[in-house]
Amino acid sequence: MRQAARKSIGQALAELTAEFPDEDIKESKLRFLEAEGLVEPERTPSGYRKYSTRDMERLRYIIRMQREHYLPLKVIKEHLDLLDRGVEPPTLNGGRSAPSGALGEGSAAAELLRADHGDERVSRRELVKRAEITEELLEQLEAFGLVHTRAGTKYFDADALSVARTAGELAAFGIEPRHLRAFRTAADREIGLVEQVVTPIRRSREEGAQGRAAQAVDEIATLSLRLHATLVRAGLRALR
Repeated sequence: MRQAARKSIGQALAELTAEFPDEDIKESKLRFLEAEGLVEPERTPSGYRKYSTRDMERLRYIIRMQREHYLPLKVIKEHLDLLDRGVEPPTLNGGRSAPSGALGEGSAAAELLRADHGDERVSRRELVKRAEITEELLEQLEAFGLVHTRAGTKYFDADALSVARTAGELAAFGIEPRHLRAFRTAADREIGLVEQVVTPIRRSREEGAQGRAAQAVDEIATLSLRLHATLVRAGLRALR
């Protein structure tokens, strides 16, 4: 009975996917969390993982902390260690402050990064209408490499729509697409920096490498956006 109550990695994944349908949860993520010591499923003599009720609760806690508070795994592990000792972890919404490792101000940026609407297809006419811009402005955005159609199609995606809408709002202040090239350049540099860090991790043959790489992408990108926002805010303070 005790053994029957435990779930295989496939069953655990199916249950978590059903409970968190908006999260991209894969087997590689579960293996990665095990490699990092956040969950320790039992192994059968054949080496198959078996997740107990406690294991499943830990996985749910990890996913909630990442989704709702954007905590890095190091901080989540600290929380789990506290719970294992019967100590209540710090309150994140009100009450005690979050640990220093929390992403804090970067949570809005992290939410933007985590949003994935890559399957959305937007026609040219629809993009102009929904972004409330002119065809001329769209042509300028394309010319400066700020928006483009999805590879092999004539459709734009949700990211292109967001860029176009934002560019339209900036245009009201006299900021033209040619002024936005610096954002494109800065973004490419940040992407290149993340790629330098992540590529060796992804190429590793160690178990959980793909999950570790994905986690690194999320955390570095969020920290990068937080740093950028803070620097801009500090620089603009004198203009207020």
